[in-house]
Amino acid sequence: MHAEVLVAGGGGFIGGHLVARLLAEGRSVRSVDVKPLDEWHQLHPAADNVVADLSLLDSAMSATRGVGEVYMLAADMGGMGFIENNKAACMLSVLTSTHMLQAARAHDVERYFYSSSACVYPAGLQDTACVTALREDDAYPAMPEDGYGWEKLFTERMCRHFLEDFGLETRVARYHNVYGPEGTWDGGREKAPAAVCRKVALAVITGDHRLEIWGDGHQTRSFTYIDDCLDGTDLVMRGSSPDPVNIGSAELVSINQLVDIVEQIAGVSCERTHLLDAPLGVRGRNSDNTVVTERYGWAPTTSLYDGLESTYAWVHDQLKRSMG
Repeated sequence: MHAEVLVAGGGGFIGGHLVARLLAEGRSVRSVDVKPLDEWHQLHPAADNVVADLSLLDSAMSATRGVGEVYMLAADMGGMGFIENNKAACMLSVLTSTHMLQAARAHDVERYFYSSSACVYPAGLQDTACVTALREDDAYPAMPEDGYGWEKLFTERMCRHFLEDFGLETRVARYHNVYGPEGTWDGGREKAPAAVCRKVALAVITGDHRLEIWGDGHQTRSFTYIDDCLDGTDLVMRGSSPDPVNIGSAELVSINQLVDIVEQIAGVSCERTHLLDAPLGVRGRNSDNTVVTERYGWAPTTSLYDGLESTYAWVHDQLKRSMG
């Protein structure tokens, strides 16, 4: 099947939503992921769905052949529990990153989007809950999140040099904690919004209102709803600047406040236990959207409450179905 667009990592959370949007726009899409089809977050029959390991150069070459645009979302990643305990696995994503760039160059891809991460920013700028929002130029001098963040920052540099040396039109966005329906919600790779939604939904379904929170709950984050992420991604992909740009919300909340919101949505109040020895990541992280707003006119339009409302409803249904 001929496809004009490749979504690498199309079986993942963001990738599945991206494929749906591209198909709705009338694009022909090849969606590639290493997971078996029955493990994909979304499977769209209208796409050319391919199971392949893009960390292998031959697979990357095959997947990229004939396409004009590439969205490179493929990576071995998850929430903080996964990232902190699987640093080598996260860094091995550099094989996929490298081989996809090589393949894109070999097949004269017209435009190449790379999904980077807020994990590229130095930990020293994120050691307090009252964090100053992170600007794009804060990434250097470099001291990113160990493992996952180093791989992301390294690949940003590769994208830059593939543009400078080979003329491959690369675009880079730094995603900040993207969440929404159809994401990972259990199993250890889920991020905070989905994990909190699952825990609160379990309290509602079982009537056991005890809830565990990783850390003291005062650590802060901003969370970006999937629809806003895709809007920003489209603008970055079509834009003229190759420089990395934040795609994130500036609505900073503590994890305790995140739980408050989900409890309010669910109409329940839980007895909280704080696990102080759990993986936490940085103490605070927020997105400065000055550059992306000036460059593209983008800002998120979905409030955290509204995004969590739809996410909670979806996670609740998944959990209830899994419990029979």
